[in-house]
Amino acid sequence: MVLAVDGSASVTYEEFGLIAGGMAAALRDPAVVEGLAGASLLALLLWSGTGQQDVITPWTRIATAADLAAFADGVDNMPRTVRAGATAIGEALLASLTLLAGVPAVPKRNIVNVIGDGRSNDGIAPGPIRDRMVTGGITINGLCILHEEPDLLASYTDEVIGGPGSFAVTCRAYADFAEAMRQKLTREVRGPIV
Repeated sequence: MVLAVDGSASVTYEEFGLIAGGMAAALRDPAVVEGLAGASLLALLLWSGTGQQDVITPWTRIATAADLAAFADGVDNMPRTVRAGATAIGEALLASLTLLAGVPAVPKRNIVNVIGDGRSNDGIAPGPIRDRMVTGGITINGLCILHEEPDLLASYTDEVIGGPGSFAVTCRAYADFAEAMRQKLTREVRGPIV
């Protein structure tokens, strides 16, 4: 599973902290821990505009609850290493695809989580990259933060999410992010994630 997080200019530093803390809290949820610990691989990708994608945490095997706790600690403290520019979701998907090409095991499922608060407005269009990933059996799910773009879910549905069992969840504001992320991860871990 790739966690691909929006670090673009529309995300303030306070909001970025809420994303990091909310993701970490969701990863520590008992149902999520039970679903991920044992045979999962996770990677954390931060992205914004064209040429601004950074692998914050490379593939990490989650064999135990302690492994997931350590990964969650890294998420909680992730640095904002990309320039806070435009929103290049297609570039984020391409970076996720590159990450998945180097996954150190034969996966049962490949999932990319695109987490953001705006539609793509820079770089390559997300739709063709999404279609290429779906053809390869990859599932792309989304978490849309609607505080600036109330219709963002429609954009994610049309251009971003796809693949077996794909879905997107929304939250109205950053204050609701942790619960939305928990619900999303809980839904994803109903099956094996490797």
